[in-house]
Amino acid sequence: MTALRGWLVRLSACACLSGALAASRGARAQSQAEIDQQLDTVARVTSSSSELRAGPGLSYRVIERAERGDTFFVQGREPTGYWLRVYLPDGRTAYLLGDTADTMLASAAGGDAPGAPGLFAPPPLGSAHGGLAMTGGIFAGDGYAELKPALVLTRALSLEPYVGLVMSSSGRSLLYGGGLTLNLAPDFALAPYLSLGAGGFSTLPNDDAFVLRRQRLFHARAGGGLLVSLRWRITLRLEVTNTLLFDASAYRNAQSFVGGLGSYF
Repeated sequence: MTALRGWLVRLSACACLSGALAASRGARAQSQAEIDQQLDTVARVTSSSSELRAGPGLSYRVIERAERGDTFFVQGREPTGYWLRVYLPDGRTAYLLGDTADTMLASAAGGDAPGAPGLFAPPPLGSAHGGLAMTGGIFAGDGYAELKPALVLTRALSLEPYVGLVMSSSGRSLLYGGGLTLNLAPDFALAPYLSLGAGGFSTLPNDDAFVLRRQRLFHARAGGGLLVSLRWRITLRLEVTNTLLFDASAYRNAQSFVGGLGSYF
């Protein structure tokens, strides 16, 4: 009898253990199914417009505005308040108030489903107010670095002051001025642009330099390049420019080839 009770206890323990393992496997499968479903979920804006914020609350700044019918991939739902954490088309994360949108599977959204964020992104010129770019390259055969802030007037036109430093073995030169940049395709991730500018040019020779002399000139420049819009509002600039350096008695041309990174905000 004692041996029989021992076998029954062992059988009961095995049954309980098997049930626990099955439940655990079921829970894991359910959790993975929920995760897979979440990664395939989109939010469609149902109100006339909705604000996407930097955090899950009305106190956070607005980083984007959506119109009725706009859809976004859902990353998750915040535990406090009814805020959806979504992907913007440029790869940034934003928070959408759930009361202003419906959630559904991406397959159910059909043609309205957004594309997954990739390396390239829609250009930020439509909603940007300013920007900043830092480039480097060659100016007339010497090393060159330039800092260029931007004031976005329209999605196609920006006012861009600039200051650049030319570095050579004989000394340094400072190029400074302002200009306009015309974006020829502001709605495309790969967009050509044209730029015009004018200002001053100051040469600062080294103390032991005998060829380079201190001088102040005027300059006018024209050029163009390619603006590549990447994720998180990062932009890549590739630019070729011809600069005319002149004063009342003489002039000369200098070509520059630069590339660098920037951002619009």
